[in-house]
Amino acid sequence: MRTVILAGGLGTRLGEETNVRPKPMVEIGGMPILWHIMKIYSAAGFNDFVICLGYKGYLIKEYFANYFLHTSDVTIDLRGGNGMEVHFARSEPWRITLVDTGADTMTGGRLAAIRHHLDPDEPFCLTYGDGVADIDVGELVRFHNAHGHRATITSVTPPGRFGALEFDGDLVTDFREKPAGDGGRINGGFFVADPSVLDLVDGPETVWESGPLEQLARRGELMSYRHDGFWQPMDTLRDKMHLDELWRAGNAPWKRW
Repeated sequence: MRTVILAGGLGTRLGEETNVRPKPMVEIGGMPILWHIMKIYSAAGFNDFVICLGYKGYLIKEYFANYFLHTSDVTIDLRGGNGMEVHFARSEPWRITLVDTGADTMTGGRLAAIRHHLDPDEPFCLTYGDGVADIDVGELVRFHNAHGHRATITSVTPPGRFGALEFDGDLVTDFREKPAGDGGRINGGFFVADPSVLDLVDGPETVWESGPLEQLARRGELMSYRHDGFWQPMDTLRDKMHLDELWRAGNAPWKRW
């Protein structure tokens, strides 16, 4: 089964703050968040990836084309015809297809652009290039295969972002730092779908979330997989710093490998 990663977006606030790299290449613990996401899938045995490229997609191509250079020690002999020896090479069991889907193409249009890389008779996994979770991808796929509908969306409860105050008049009676959300569940960004859902994409301007997903829901073809564990998007520099702190402390819940 192939895993499609939408790595085309930059992200407005984080993009303004990093100002150099596409969001999937922003590092958590010294490795791009894209690498962390791929490791989540790889831990469940899913090692065949299609990555939809957009803004500065060539940086992602360069990273994987020179993966050994990025992750290993090397000796380069300039005297002997540019010979190079790789020491302690780190390898992954990944097959990666990198597809330029356009800098301005919307999420649905990106999926339509890589359809020919999918097996029409097999569902595919789908996620974004900017969020991690301690999700059991194998269980998610088994859930999808069992219910028989065309698509599965992972629903999560968003983490709180601000401290909450409780009052008695103007007197503060309680303060709760970063409480969880209000109990409502949102799109967690981990999907499994039949390739036929791409029939609902009208063109490059189609947004996956407000076009095909809405139609699937209205037709009774979209099931929810409830994930109640750790989930964290990386929308702001504050999110990036939080994920970085968890990783460096050895307390990264999404590290399932």
